[in-house]
Amino acid sequence: MTDFDVSKPYFDLWQLIADGDPIVTHSSQLFPVRRNGEAAMLKVALAAEERSGAQLMIWWNGVGAARALAYEGDAILLERATGGQSLVEMVRHGEDDEASRIICKAVAALHARREPFLPSLIPLVRRFRSLEQAGSREGGAFARSAATAHALLSEPRQIVALHGDVHHGNFLDFGERGWLAIDPKGLVGERGFDYANLFCNPDNAVATSPGRLARQVGVVAEAAGLERRRLLQWIVAWAGLSASWMIEDDMDELARSTLRVADIAAAELGTIAL
Repeated sequence: MTDFDVSKPYFDLWQLIADGDPIVTHSSQLFPVRRNGEAAMLKVALAAEERSGAQLMIWWNGVGAARALAYEGDAILLERATGGQSLVEMVRHGEDDEASRIICKAVAALHARREPFLPSLIPLVRRFRSLEQAGSREGGAFARSAATAHALLSEPRQIVALHGDVHHGNFLDFGERGWLAIDPKGLVGERGFDYANLFCNPDNAVATSPGRLARQVGVVAEAAGLERRRLLQWIVAWAGLSASWMIEDDMDELARSTLRVADIAAAELGTIAL
């Protein structure tokens, strides 16, 4: 099936005009479009987590996230970011602290209580099955991350609807609307989880640079109102989970680099008195 075959019914339904090249991933296809002259993005889900994410975008209703303009079947039509700023570039130009604070502000809006609660979200514990398997199979750092994740998931705090993939590339400049989230995975669990991936991004060189994690833990803990120790535990858990997925995809070298983030976070944990 071609990209056009997947998207054509939605182009017809919403009277869309192509406005750029499609972006294809393993889980979705995205099409820059225009509708009535306005820039938008058509996203067609190819995986269950993307369908769950689409429901979450609708539920957020444009607060902290791109606004959903229409929804049908496997497709969602979203407002498109047209601002010129990039959080990745901010980090590369010495504005790491500010980029973290921007993301924390947007994530707080996503986590804000809304009623009724969305029932279709994926429990966070399911997300960690790969890490459980890697911990049993690989031992070492994987086992440490798995044990940390088990402790966190056994006694969750502050349960919210989670974005599930918070990083610098998933918060875009929407001009007057500010910095807004895209591409959620539609999870539910402890809110601290959502901040952990920041410390593996925007790339491995930044994530493992001397002193970076310790500094950003302080920035994020303050901006998000999180306990420093618990945030570090989520980083250990998340980095192990991310590395376990990389092992499954035969990206062993990248997995080792990601585990370095878990090592750094674990060392920071060791400096905190119980």
